[in-house]
Amino acid sequence: MVMMEFRNSEMLRIFLGEEIRLGHRPLYEEVVREARLQGMAGATVLKGVLSFGHDMEIHTAKIMEFAANLPMVVDICDTPQKIDTFLPVLEQMVRDSGGRVMVSRAAVRSSIIG
Repeated sequence: MVMMEFRNSEMLRIFLGEEIRLGHRPLYEEVVREARLQGMAGATVLKGVLSFGHDMEIHTAKIMEFAANLPMVVDICDTPQKIDTFLPVLEQMVRDSGGRVMVSRAAVRSSIIG
């Protein structure tokens, strides 16, 4: 039996609205593009169906006329050192977009299967 080897990693989770743009592109796309350019291990974007944030406004996909600015979550998993290097770049991207995001960071153990 082969045992998976887990390594100490971190999960960087970025919560943002789908309408936040950096230039002509959505910020979540630019974050993933930049993570790839920086050689990060991987990034995934998830689209939420219901949320509220600092403005206490409910964002939902239930009613089409209110389906604007749905929540997006970008997950990036890599070493703590790579996350440290990426954070100032992310911060500048958010500032340049004029948007507002929430970021969380947590220690995880990760492995690749296959």
